[in-house]
Amino acid sequence: MYNLLIGGAAGQGIDTTAAILEKLLKCSGYNVFTARDFMSRVRGGHNFSLLRFSVSPVHSHSNQLDGIVALDEETIRLHKDQLKEHGFILCDSKLSAADSRLIQLPMAAMAKTLGNPRVAGSIAVGAVLKLFGESLEHVGTVLHTFVKQPFFDINVQAVQDGYQSMETRFSHLPGSYSAQMLISGSKAVALGAMAAGLRFYSAYPMSPSTAIMEALAVHADEAGIVVEQAEDEIAAVNMAIGASYAGARAMTGTSGGGFSLMVEALGLSGMAEIPLVVIDVQRPGPVTGLPTRTEQSDLKFVISASQGEFPRMVIALRNPSDAFYQTMRAFNLAERYQIPVILLSDQYLGDATATVAPFDPQKIPMAESGSVDAGSGEYLRYRYTANGISPRLIPGKSEHLVAIDSDEHDESGQITESATVRTQMMDKRMKKLEGLQRELQEPEFMGTDDFKILLLGWGSIWGPMEEAIQLLNENQPGRYAALIFGDIYPLPQQRLKEKAAKARCIIDVEQNATGQLADLIRETTGIVCDHRMLKYDGRQISGEEIAERIRKEELK
Repeated sequence: MYNLLIGGAAGQGIDTTAAILEKLLKCSGYNVFTARDFMSRVRGGHNFSLLRFSVSPVHSHSNQLDGIVALDEETIRLHKDQLKEHGFILCDSKLSAADSRLIQLPMAAMAKTLGNPRVAGSIAVGAVLKLFGESLEHVGTVLHTFVKQPFFDINVQAVQDGYQSMETRFSHLPGSYSAQMLISGSKAVALGAMAAGLRFYSAYPMSPSTAIMEALAVHADEAGIVVEQAEDEIAAVNMAIGASYAGARAMTGTSGGGFSLMVEALGLSGMAEIPLVVIDVQRPGPVTGLPTRTEQSDLKFVISASQGEFPRMVIALRNPSDAFYQTMRAFNLAERYQIPVILLSDQYLGDATATVAPFDPQKIPMAESGSVDAGSGEYLRYRYTANGISPRLIPGKSEHLVAIDSDEHDESGQITESATVRTQMMDKRMKKLEGLQRELQEPEFMGTDDFKILLLGWGSIWGPMEEAIQLLNENQPGRYAALIFGDIYPLPQQRLKEKAAKARCIIDVEQNATGQLADLIRETTGIVCDHRMLKYDGRQISGEEIAERIRKEELK
């Protein structure tokens, strides 16, 4: 397994260089995972990508580096201590550092000789390929997807020049992942929405959720989707609700600050019983917070957002494959129960790219939109039913009036202030939770049943936690296990209670300052976590960091 960091200032082409490299490595057969860390600015600052590749599955990043591609001196200064003894620092000849691992290559001068200073990144790509013992077999195919035709030949030559200037340091490892997909969490969400029959997506651009809207916009025409950039998040969510009322599968996306503006409309979805899918791609708050960083601090917020009480579903996405299938499932749940379903992602999962098996939409059968049986006699949009789900017709597609209201209403949709009707309607809506309980998916279990210490986490902690369990069990086989929650509200309890009863110690691992999952578990089940391992500096915790912190705790 190899770990490479590509770093520099915004505007130096770091993301493009990383994207080309990760695709070339995937084509060579590697399983690839790339995490992105960037500042909230167009130029300057310090940005970097952590590219990890192996012949075995890779699901998270590492801070222990085999190589650094430094486009500025700050990258060397900030990251050289993470470099392994036999690693390398590749940089331009103009940069310097007192480090024997430095490899200086006149990339800027070479690019100038070729006639285009912007091809320095391609020279670096070629140099890295040679250092890791890779061939140039896939360069032409990959560059065609990134470079416009007038600049194709010069970039191919730049890669070749960089390749020829290096000597191999590491051995090529034969992998079997070339036929798999390389996709980010946000693009996986977009594909899942399209596979679920999305017809209308509205959003206001807000990092780190904008990548979903961009991915949908690229395919909007061919997929028959309306993608609307609204003037703000209030308009975006109300547009989505209106589209859903009219029969279109609809979704909106934002981050925590935008979700704050959506909460009243979320209540409208609950009161009017209109299906809605919302994704919150979390970043640190409050207010603007750290716009381009990651955190898991919106859990309690989305569970209780909007005044009053109404049923909802909250699903935390764990990895790109999970993001695809859970997004499809979210649309089904929203349609089946006529409720808002909230997906929780974050910057780490949304922007990271990973190698995954091709998605199979047939795994999630599509639920019908609207009720096909409105019953005989008068149509009552909010008819009392045993399961709380009333017959839903689409306006304009039947002879019936489909009346809805944001005020409390009777079965026909007419406003009421009757205490009796209010109680009946609340009971009807809340009955949906009984059905949702039967739909819940238990958290994923990692480890063996002879464990002593149980770790708990949710969402994008999945990848780092998997590695942490492997690392911790290397010297003490079977001692550690973990539960990673996807479905998170209502909280699935069966597997949690079963595993917690066996654990001598329970440790909560989260990317927030208070341990929101631990609080939810205690409130719902009475199970108390013995320790909370929290990180809230805007940077994703790694499997190595989890393992190291637990070992230190055990030594105390």
